[in-house]
Amino acid sequence: MNTVAQAWDGPVGAHWAEHQDRYDAMVSGFNDALFAAAAIGEHDRVLDIGCGSGQTTRLAARLAAHGSVVGVDISRPLIERARASTGHARIVYELGDAQSHPFPPAAYDVAISRGGVMFFEDHAAAFTHIGRALRPGGRLAFICPQPPEPDGEEARTLGLLGSLTGQPEHSQAELRRAMGSLSEPARVHEVLGEAGFGKVTVAPVVGSTVWGRDAADAVDFLVSRAGTGGSVSPRTRAAMEDALRPYETGRGVVMRAGVWVVAAVRP
Repeated sequence: MNTVAQAWDGPVGAHWAEHQDRYDAMVSGFNDALFAAAAIGEHDRVLDIGCGSGQTTRLAARLAAHGSVVGVDISRPLIERARASTGHARIVYELGDAQSHPFPPAAYDVAISRGGVMFFEDHAAAFTHIGRALRPGGRLAFICPQPPEPDGEEARTLGLLGSLTGQPEHSQAELRRAMGSLSEPARVHEVLGEAGFGKVTVAPVVGSTVWGRDAADAVDFLVSRAGTGGSVSPRTRAAMEDALRPYETGRGVVMRAGVWVVAAVRP
């Protein structure tokens, strides 16, 4: 198991499971775009890759009202949280690495992922494996981050927060590299083409990410996420809150972020 996988099956996954609602709020602004691309029908058999705590799995099950949904994730804490949050006979969660998990061949009509695919070690091999799990004509839809704009709200603010908490630059370097692994559309077309997918589209979508009820609440979350032991100096905390205060709205601390919405078809 590589370092990224160990992190998801360890402290990173545990933090996501503990703060399930917060992380869902950060990324759920892209759900509509993901499901529009997936075009799930009421009888579809759906595979949710990197399902995390299961929000997208449960949403898929609503659309596939007479079908079935399988969520797979490499993180034991997240799979346990997903199972605890779901009581539906048509939803099954499986602990495993989607790059090599023994999916039955041609068993699914559509595969979705809200970002999990960007952590694959070998994207072409992983998508080839997933393609075999789709029936001929089956669909793939996922989202992945666009390259961060240096002056974008999230990049600018989170970069400042990272320096304020004193995080070592290398502390999450591998996770960051993985998150950028599919940030270029040409790369997406390349790996999906190698994996045998056709009709590939990559569309930009800008959405809102919610980081907390207000600046103080968001700082509490970010400090716990940063691995600083849950505390920073009062001066640092005040500076962090000042950095986030311009993004306080009636919906909480809201910043804009860009993703690619990718769709493809197994011939």
